[in-house]
Amino acid sequence: MSQKSVCVYCGSRNGANSAYSEAASAFGTMLAQEGWRLVYGAGDVGLMGEVARAAQSAGGDTFGVIPVHLLKREVGKTDLTRFVVTETMHERKKVMIMNADAVVVLPGGPGSLDELFEALTWRQLGLHDKPILVMNVDGYWDALHELVQRVIGQGFADESLADYITWVDDPASAMSTLRGFLT
Repeated sequence: MSQKSVCVYCGSRNGANSAYSEAASAFGTMLAQEGWRLVYGAGDVGLMGEVARAAQSAGGDTFGVIPVHLLKREVGKTDLTRFVVTETMHERKKVMIMNADAVVVLPGGPGSLDELFEALTWRQLGLHDKPILVMNVDGYWDALHELVQRVIGQGFADESLADYITWVDDPASAMSTLRGFLT
């Protein structure tokens, strides 16, 4: 049985609510304890840094992917199990999702939204069938959930789009859900 890998999209900032950092840290620890590899954007800042440092501290395998132009801005975390530098953001996203069995989105900004919607679009188009979880820590993604429902309700996507996203509230729920998908 091969090791499972979970791609985590999250902020390069910590955000205004300490619950976001706590969730990122807890999730990184849980991934490592489960024996699953963390695949993420290779930054050592914000929630990205939190999830990676927690996974490392718990003995986890870490796979980071960063484009060359973000090495300084996101403080490329070179002490990962595997550290990959790409030329472009598009390559980064492709390498990340192709090296994962599932996607989990923690709180984040425009980059996290971009990554989520690309993974969601690829799933809709049949380019992958990996589960996509959105961790709605303290209701951070409530407006996004409403937007997805509005897109469907206004006829811009089929109702099946809603089936491609699993909404969870915390790291424990995410892990329980992932176990159902990955085992």
